[in-house]
Amino acid sequence: MNPAGFILKLAGWKTSITVPDFDKCIICVAPHTSNWDFILGKLAYASVGRKAGFLMKEAWFFPPLGWIFRAIGGIPVPKKRGSSLSAVIVEKFRNSRRMHLAVTPEGTRSRVSRWRTGFLHIAMDAGVPIVLGVLDFKNRTITVDTEFTPSGDVDQDMKRIKAFYRASGARGLHPECFSTEDSE
Repeated sequence: MNPAGFILKLAGWKTSITVPDFDKCIICVAPHTSNWDFILGKLAYASVGRKAGFLMKEAWFFPPLGWIFRAIGGIPVPKKRGSSLSAVIVEKFRNSRRMHLAVTPEGTRSRVSRWRTGFLHIAMDAGVPIVLGVLDFKNRTITVDTEFTPSGDVDQDMKRIKAFYRASGARGLHPECFSTEDSE
């Protein structure tokens, strides 16, 4: 057992990461209700010998913390909308031999009904698979066992993804901050 797996086991967490070790993929992770999600997700993926980059709001990328986040795969997300972040990430996928990128579709730790769709566009444009990861604080499990193939209909794809997470029954650390409903 590697150090990441040992730390998770010591903390009482179990992992099940059974999707293929793709050269390139997007890891969609939910629920995202606390900063612990990031740490647990990084440990879980490392426990099976894999590395993943991640998106994080640019406000966290101040020195020296920003240097650390970049060194472990962090990509800052600009606060203003309309940036070309998706195009930049698609280009990174195209120019990389190997790249795994974790995203939280809620885009925040707060309760939202409208999830971000950029990862669906990135996956389609870059031609990379999406795998679905579930963080469940109630059962202390982290599972990545489902591959999701986008249809090209972003609204329908998001409904299918939300239905997956709803059916998982997963609870975030702060369950009141997680919603799979289309509107509230």
